[in-house]
Amino acid sequence: MQLIAYILIYPFLWLISILPFRLLYILSDIAYIFVYKIFGYRKKTVIPNLKLVFPEKSEEEILDIASKFYHHLCDMILESIKSLTISEKELKKRFVATNIELLHDLEKKNKSVILMCAHYGSWEWIFILQRYINYKGYAIYKRLTNKYFDRLVKRIRAKYNTYLITNKQAINTLIEAKNKGELTLNGFISDQSPKAHKAYYWNEFMGIKVPMHTGAEILAKKLDMAVVFFRVERKKRGYYELTFETITENPNEYKNYEITDIFFKKVEEQILEAPQYYLWTHKRWKHRNKVPPKFQ
Repeated sequence: MQLIAYILIYPFLWLISILPFRLLYILSDIAYIFVYKIFGYRKKTVIPNLKLVFPEKSEEEILDIASKFYHHLCDMILESIKSLTISEKELKKRFVATNIELLHDLEKKNKSVILMCAHYGSWEWIFILQRYINYKGYAIYKRLTNKYFDRLVKRIRAKYNTYLITNKQAINTLIEAKNKGELTLNGFISDQSPKAHKAYYWNEFMGIKVPMHTGAEILAKKLDMAVVFFRVERKKRGYYELTFETITENPNEYKNYEITDIFFKKVEEQILEAPQYYLWTHKRWKHRNKVPPKFQ
């Protein structure tokens, strides 16, 4: 069944991917009507999330953010499909790093990097970064259920020397790379919600206490990697600007979970500046009522 689904769906995705951006965004506008106005995809998650973190905002303000978010969500989905056939030249024009020299400096210092980001703005086109650096790129991801689409996503990323690995593969893969003397750039989307009973650490995110993923920090300390945050700003439709911010070059100088706290504060800054670009469909605050006594 997985192969049949792939055979049936892939041609449509490819046809969408070859559309010029002007037509792609017309399609996105149509998708917005269906996703938000007609089907209300995950509105029962999005609206409560917004009300939870912005209790001071009126109903009208909440709905305005939600509407803008769904427009952006549809754009991101179509932009992700566009990754199938987008040219390197076009990608470089649309996803621009303002201070790539920060990574070049870390390369000169022989430092591998943990690159931390959130579900904010756009992260789908970050793989073009490999065209500007010498690091071998790894991105930590959750394997897709359909193995054929999973292979497709890996193949797209591998064109630019970025390799997808799961959480379980990360430690062994990166230890092996370090033993070989390889410099690696390792992407972590670190704002997900871990399982409450497995969380080592809880703290406030947008004013609400929740469990936090600490894997990026733990791995940085274990392998003595620099930790860098990347901030994404949407300049206009289909154009993004990426700025790197060093959290630390020496992670073991920080107390446990201090790096994680710094990361979440930076994510909060982005959300407060332009909340419509955060991924509100995630149930990020679903464990807020399960805080263990030692974290209360």
